[in-house]
Amino acid sequence: MSRPVQDVAELTYNGNNPGAVKFGNFINYYSFHSSKERTNNLHPNMFPLKDDESNSFVCLDIGCNTGELTKDLYFYLKESYGNLDVKILAIDIDPTLIERATEDNDITDITFVTCDIVSDTGRKLIQEYKEAHNKQMYDVIFCFSVTMWIHINNGDEKLIDLLNFLKDNARSLIIEPQPWKCYKNAQRRMKRSGKNFELYELLKIRDNVDKKIEEILDNNSHTKVYESASSSWNRKIQSYHLKIK
Repeated sequence: MSRPVQDVAELTYNGNNPGAVKFGNFINYYSFHSSKERTNNLHPNMFPLKDDESNSFVCLDIGCNTGELTKDLYFYLKESYGNLDVKILAIDIDPTLIERATEDNDITDITFVTCDIVSDTGRKLIQEYKEAHNKQMYDVIFCFSVTMWIHINNGDEKLIDLLNFLKDNARSLIIEPQPWKCYKNAQRRMKRSGKNFELYELLKIRDNVDKKIEEILDNNSHTKVYESASSSWNRKIQSYHLKIK
């Protein structure tokens, strides 16, 4: 069984530093990282062809925070797949962020849900949403700057397990991995607030973490088809498509 979030206190930031959060659930995140910076780095080649056997286009957005990027992704997809019924399941581990996202949401095709993707319960929810929309796989899974938080809190094996779970459930995976310097910055912020990531020193996948993620994703079932230019915070968005057999 996966390790659950123990209590609400684990989801709050430490000390007086809103950047010292355990799971990346920053408050007011989009006030310092505009969602448009990510959508501007998207490219049509990142996305799969239309599925001729379906009238819907079903997506999963992992780590949606308060939903600004999710909404921008929705409008991007509606423009790209205008004749399809676009649906997005948007998840975040923090119920407060999900509550804010839900309160500000006027798009009925987006569903915001509190969900820990590392847990069995969370994965069951993700599977059920897909199946409820008659899909064997999500057309696209979005995973923007989430991998580090899974990795640093759960260890190497859980990172690999997450990536394999995403491949098992995505026709296309659009992902923005964090490089190792982001881990060091996160640990530094935590230490300044009097705490630390307990598994940080035990991680074996370290300096080459972004290359390791690419190695796992661009292998067997999926192939890398696109990589964006670096964003203003020096991260790249990659796209992996399911191989046609």
